Amino acid sequence: MRHASGYRRLNRTHEHRKALWANMAGSLIEHEQIKTTLPKAKELKRIIDKLITLGKRGDLHARRQAASQLKQDAYVAKLFEILGPRYAERTGGYCRVLKAGFRYGDMAPMAIIELVDRDPSAKGAADKARVEAEEAAED
Repeated sequence: MRHASGYRRLNRTHEHRKALWANMAGSLIEHEQIKTTLPKAKELKRIIDKLITLGKRGDLHARRQAASQLKQDAYVAKLFEILGPRYAERTGGYCRVLKAGFRYGDMAPMAIIELVDRDPSAKGAADKARVEAEEAAED
């Protein structure tokens, strides 16, 4: 009998995993594509699909449930205002996991996890805006 087959523990405590998924889900919502290890990507897929389903519901209870899992209000806002309506017609499978070779240091299998029908300009947009604001402040 195969016990403990519910989810990947990733050699972390419960609190560490909870923080890890909150940070990774927020990064995926913000950038719509991130690169991570394959086991983390496969586990994040389960979590982000549930969050986007909450975004599709769009009611107050769903918003509070998503806010309890995500770290920042900006992620919750994007989830409900942009991603929820984008996937309103789709019944599931909101993200895909693509294998991306192996990491140089320890040969860990790497993967790219991205949202289906993603906006290519969203990746790094916040960082570009921050750099432009810093350059404008220097001038």
